[in-house]
Order: sequence, then structure tokens, then C-alpha cells
Amino acid sequence: MTGAGRKSTAIAVGAVGAGALLLSARALRSRFALIRVTGWSMAPAFADGDRLLVRRTRSVRRGDAVVFRNPFDYGDAEARLDWLVKRVSALPGDPVPPEVREVVDAPEGGLVPAGSLVVRGDAARTQDSRHFGYVPEASLLGVVLTRPGP
Repeated sequence: MTGAGRKSTAIAVGAVGAGALLLSARALRSRFALIRVTGWSMAPAFADGDRLLVRRTRSVRRGDAVVFRNPFDYGDAEARLDWLVKRVSALPGDPVPPEVREVVDAPEGGLVPAGSLVVRGDAARTQDSRHFGYVPEASLLGVVLTRPGP
């Protein structure tokens, strides 16, 4: 093989490798997200500034820490948090927790409707389903897997 032939082969192999790397990165981003925690509503599990690895899914279990679109519209785009992190406390078909019943106008013995979740922050003072009601499953980004190292 001539020098020019080796060079074009090396370029082709490099292009294929770069393409495979790009596809791998896209595949990872389609399955996972990395977010940064703002605030203390999930302390002590997650602190302000923690980074969280999130698996994109709508399949959740009671007790999972989940990331979902913020249901509040603050009007001020700079002050708005696009995503919230809370823990799932009730799934569709579970009884509506007593502290949430009034917010969602559910009777005693009422059940969480299909397509909805009840979430709670881990900290004592937090905005959660006791304030904004059900979280639509469609607003989920995913489930928190871990806090990656620094």
C-alpha cells in the first residue's frame, strides 16, 4: 500500500471511530441526564450543588427520587427552576395521602388517578404535592440513579 493509500485508510478509520463515538454520546444522552441540585428540599439525601445522574424513564416505584418538570410558573425566567427533584410517595391506584387530599380535592379513601404521582421532599420545609398536587407522569425526566463523584 502506498503512503497516500495508508493516509486515506487512516482518515477513513478515524472518521468511522469519531462517528461511532458521536453515536455513543447521543445514545447515552437519550438514556441519561446529568442535573445539578438547587436548594435543600431533598436534604440530607441531596444537597445544594450536588450533581445527579438521572435515567430517563417514566417507570417509577414508590420511594424513588425523581426529576420532573416544575409545575409552578414564576413568570420570571431567570428565577424559575425548570426541574424539581422529589421522592415518589404514592403511585396510581394508591390511596391519596391525607396531607394531599385537600390540595387535589380527593375524598377520604380516594385513589391517585392513572397517569399521576404524589411526591414529597425529604426535608421538613419543601414545596411538593402538599402544595401543587399531583405530578403528571408525562412531566417526568426520570429516576435519580446516583451522585457521580466531583
